[in-house]
Amino acid sequence: MAKKAFIFDMDGVIIDSEHFHSITKVQAIRSFGVDVSEADLNLESYVGRSAKSFFSDVIAKYPALGDDWEVIARKKHELYQKILREDPDLKPIDGIPELLERLKENGYKIGLGSSSVMANIQLVLGRFGIMDYFDAIAAGSEVEHAKPAPDVYLLTASRLGIAPENCTVVEDATAGIAAAKAAGMRCIAVRNPNSGEQDFSQADVVIDQYDEIKL
Repeated sequence: MAKKAFIFDMDGVIIDSEHFHSITKVQAIRSFGVDVSEADLNLESYVGRSAKSFFSDVIAKYPALGDDWEVIARKKHELYQKILREDPDLKPIDGIPELLERLKENGYKIGLGSSSVMANIQLVLGRFGIMDYFDAIAAGSEVEHAKPAPDVYLLTASRLGIAPENCTVVEDATAGIAAAKAAGMRCIAVRNPNSGEQDFSQADVVIDQYDEIKL
């Protein structure tokens, strides 16, 4: 029997962090002198997508920010990493440690494919003591095309040594679900109220909590 794997997104799947992403995006933009609110930025449509995608669109909308999206993205990452290191309210989503343990006990390979940069992934997995569950990790900064392109999930599967058709992705966002299906993988969508309105129509299964996943 072919080996099988589960591949997890991180934000909104491992940790409930979309609220913190929203806050730090607004703070970063304001620090460059443009007064915006979360409502101005259509944040829900960027859940699961790359910093380049978001900040490129932002500087096109607000020319006063200049023409280098990476400058603002670096500020946002600095603010966000402070939260990852220090905020007491940041914790794994309920059921994640138990699901990872069940997967290991049942012989699955476990990967993580996130739009986040590697430093953020390592901060999260290290802080919550779950790094050792993961057999392979891929960051959005390592691939040419961000979600909804399949690149990050294909890279994760390659590092796991598992064929895409034997991988199941766990996602909370429209872009991530599209990426998983484009990679030829099965996808379980988990409803996360803090991820906003997402389209789950491409997902194979939709769940509300992790104990609904049957191995």
